[in-house]
Amino acid sequence: MQQIMTYKGHLRAISTLGLPLIGGHLAQMAIGVTDTVMLGWYSVEALAAVTLGATYFFILFIFGSGFAWAVMPMVASFAAEGDERGIRRATRMGLWLSLAFGLLALPAMIWSPLIMRQIGQGDALAALAGEYLSIAGWGIVPALLVMVLKSYLAALERTQVVLWITLLAAVVNGFANYAFIFGNWGAPEMGVSGAAVASVCTHIISLVGVVAYVVLVLPQHQLFVRLWRGDAQMLARVARLGWPIGLTALSEVGLFAASAVMMGWLGTIPLAAHGIALQLASLTFMVHLGLSNVATIRAGNALGRRDGAHMARGAKIVTAMSILFSAVTIVFFVGWPEWLISLFMQRSEPARAEILSVGIGLLVMAALFQLVDGAQAVALGLLRGVQDTTMPMIFAAISYWVIGVPCSYLLGFTFGWGGVGVWAGLVIGLGVAAVLLNWRFWRVTIQQIPRLAV
Repeated sequence: MQQIMTYKGHLRAISTLGLPLIGGHLAQMAIGVTDTVMLGWYSVEALAAVTLGATYFFILFIFGSGFAWAVMPMVASFAAEGDERGIRRATRMGLWLSLAFGLLALPAMIWSPLIMRQIGQGDALAALAGEYLSIAGWGIVPALLVMVLKSYLAALERTQVVLWITLLAAVVNGFANYAFIFGNWGAPEMGVSGAAVASVCTHIISLVGVVAYVVLVLPQHQLFVRLWRGDAQMLARVARLGWPIGLTALSEVGLFAASAVMMGWLGTIPLAAHGIALQLASLTFMVHLGLSNVATIRAGNALGRRDGAHMARGAKIVTAMSILFSAVTIVFFVGWPEWLISLFMQRSEPARAEILSVGIGLLVMAALFQLVDGAQAVALGLLRGVQDTTMPMIFAAISYWVIGVPCSYLLGFTFGWGGVGVWAGLVIGLGVAAVLLNWRFWRVTIQQIPRLAV
């Protein structure tokens, strides 16, 4: 009879696995934060343009990441079963699908200024954001491939190497930004384009580092030996699991993208304040994302072992950890909003007072959705771990687009709440998602684990 792990044991295991994942996500997020801080120092116009351009980039990136997310629970399950061939097959086909998607996404980067004008952005803002994307867009292929390999390594519980490679990339990005945005150390002053060059270089360095590790440390999986050979059955399996994950993630990122568009309608100052508040909220969300990854890996392992009891206990612990962290971030966002926002601007910035006035209200709203955002992220991770992705996709579409986006528009414009109203719609959409996804896992999916694990 298999011994059931105690709650304390789950807490220790989740912390050991999760801390490097959280650190890796924070290091990855530091790249975006560095861009925001340095561009805020450069000019408000540059900050607004990159806020819009980066949002556009991540709409495409996050959808393509669905195949990488699919690799994680599959590899975790195969690892629990001792199936090394399955590990290799799933990871390879994840690389295939990610590469194909990245190449297909490149034209959308090139035509981005035209698309932005069609959704109501001003000519100057659209042109500057397009300048950023014309360079940054080339980073989508290496970024997606890195995502697949990170998922593969995380599922095998080799998370520390992911952390160190990402930390190195973040440091390189910071130095490259300082050089190319401002023209330091003999480099040309490139402004927005300099931030894009730095980000592309960072993605490439990350890819080289993680490939080198896999080849040197994990040669038994032979991931890159005869990589060109197809595997139709596994390709279809990864695709079936991955596209709902991609659409689910796209629904949430699209919610935030729609909020950026609406903030752009309010003007450059509200959009710049939105960019700062969103960076802060996204920074704290990286902790929830790391816990979500842990939930996926642990649930995938339990599924591979046919062990529903361990899954339920681990799910309770990881959910409690997310709630506790949310409480801490709420205190900081509500208690010190002006100090946090000021980190992203120089004191000599002419629009500083206006940005602070708008940004403080937005950060208070961001504090409100910390709890629901973390809750829905962990629930999604658990559902992915047991390879339940279709209903979560439907729930996400309803929560974010049928409820969240209309509420943002109504509260922001019809009721005249401005930027605070737009963000209130985000809170409502995320809250509905948290309720539906947790209901799906605890009341439906987990009750069927013995049947699903057969």
